Order: sequence, then structure tokens, then C-alpha cells
Amino acid sequence: MRALVTGATGFIGGNLVRELLKEGYKVRALVRKESNRRNIQGLNIEVFLGDLCDRASLERALDGCQVLFHVAASYIFWTPNPEDVYETNVAGTENILTAAQEKGMRKVVYTSTESTIGIDEDSGLGSEGVEIELASLSGHYKKSKYLAEKLALRMSHEGLPLVIVNPTTPVGPFDVKPTPTGELIVSFLQRNMPAYVNTGLNLVSVGDVAKGHILALEKGTIGERYILGNRNLHLKEILHILERITGIRAPRVGIPIWLALATAYIDEVVEGKVMRKRPRVQVAAVKAARKFRFHDCSKALRELGLPQTPIEEALEQAVRWFRDNGYAP
Repeated sequence: MRALVTGATGFIGGNLVRELLKEGYKVRALVRKESNRRNIQGLNIEVFLGDLCDRASLERALDGCQVLFHVAASYIFWTPNPEDVYETNVAGTENILTAAQEKGMRKVVYTSTESTIGIDEDSGLGSEGVEIELASLSGHYKKSKYLAEKLALRMSHEGLPLVIVNPTTPVGPFDVKPTPTGELIVSFLQRNMPAYVNTGLNLVSVGDVAKGHILALEKGTIGERYILGNRNLHLKEILHILERITGIRAPRVGIPIWLALATAYIDEVVEGKVMRKRPRVQVAAVKAARKFRFHDCSKALRELGLPQTPIEEALEQAVRWFRDNGYAP
């Protein structure tokens, strides 16, 4: 079976391609001409040049494929051109899913995010059945992914055989950009993290997320969404795990969210608007940290058989990869 993968050069996509090859799939990767292909170099895949904003290229890319994994997204908390985020994440998603429907794909797996999952007030946990309001989301990335997921759900109700997966916070190898979570690990390894904020998130091995995509293709129910996650942890706990792995002392000082937010606003003015470069601390990221993002991942375990690699192992793999590839000493 041949699968088209968008976002193959990214973190989740690069791991997904490797897992598909292990499972015996033929893989075609949709890659923009200007994309860094480091993550897929040397892999036995077909690289197809195209763009989510170019419908004709998407139709050509889907020719001869039976299934689609739409992983590509603009995953960024700050940009001087927010309209580009919506163009990629919303309009691009509509383009590729419409083309998939016209081509008669057997099944489509759409990669959303845990940010589109609501948190139950009583349990404090997010689950697939809990909705969230668009207005409560911070930043253009999360809002665009919310809109894209609603679009994907509507198309599944109209006949597209689509399953949605909602990864939590993946960690592991091949985080080339790196992602915001990868940046946190790199900062820790560079001993550039004097303090932390009191927040919580759900970590998961990126390898398990990749396997979860394939399990969603093979076992997922059309029109359903599945949280691909593992363990709920406070940021302080994550840093102490990194301390045990690396021997680097974790920061002992916690700073209030208001102070981190003030720093982010200053950074976005000075570095973003004045210097026209990416701020070190982004407002949307700090606002997201105000809420604990703990999740109940039992649906994916029960219905898909999602594996649960120990988080210590996943973090150790991430540390090793970042060090081996020159991101940190």
C-alpha cells in the first residue's frame, strides 16, 4: 500500500515515515521545493515536490496512493505574518482533504493537536468528548488548528473516510527544527534555564505517536479523534527527570506566570517588532502555560492499542539525538 505523507520533513512526520517503512508501506512524501530535507535523507521513499496551497500539485501527489497522512502544519507561536499560518493550516488542509476526497482515498489520518481538546472541570483532564471554545485559545497556531480540525470533522461527516489524531507533547529523535518542547530540552542541555514556570503537560514518545498514526489508519473509527499521549507531568518533574538523565542540575527557582508573560511581551516588542526576528519568549507560549494540559489517553490505548514507552526513555532518546547532532554539548 502506498501512503502519501505531508510534513515528512518535520518531527512527527519524519518519525512516521520511518515507522511506515518498517511496517512495509511504500511512502511518498509531499515536500516543498524550499524545505530542508535533512530528516528524510537516505530513506527509501519517493519525494514529490508540491505545496498545500497548490491544488494541482496535491492531486498529482495523490495519484497512485491509497491512503493519506496529513501531518504538515505551521507549528509556530510567533510570526510577523500570522495570515501565513492560516493559509497553511486551514486553507492547506482544505486543499489536501478535498483532493483526497476527489481521489477516493481509502482512509485519511489528519494530525491535529491536543490544544483542540477541552479540559473537564471536575477531573482536570482533557478527553476526546470535551469541547473547547475558539476564543479560549491563545495564538494563531492553536486557533488555526482548531479551525482546521472542525473542517476535517465536517468533511468526514460528508463522506471522507477520515480519522483525527491529537498528539500531546511528543519528545524523541529527529526534532530538527526543533519544536518548542525540543527547544526547552536544548536550553536545559545548554544550561540556559535559570528558572521554570508552574505548568503541566502530557508527554509522549514521538515513536509512539508515529505508531499511533498507523494504528489510527488500521483501527481508528471514521469521524473519531484520538489523543496520542502518555504521562501527565509538571514541568518541574520533567526537569528533574532530565537532571537524572544528564547530571545537569535542574533549576530550583520557579517564576510566576505574570513575570514570564511580561518578559514575553517585552521580547515580542523589542525582538519581534523592532529587530524583526523571532522572540526568545513568545506571548502565546506563555499564555498556554497558564493552564495545565493533562489528558486522559485511555481511548487510544483501548481502541488503537497505543504503545506507552516510558517517558524517561523518550527523554533520554531526545537528549542523545540533540547531543549527537550538535544542538548541545
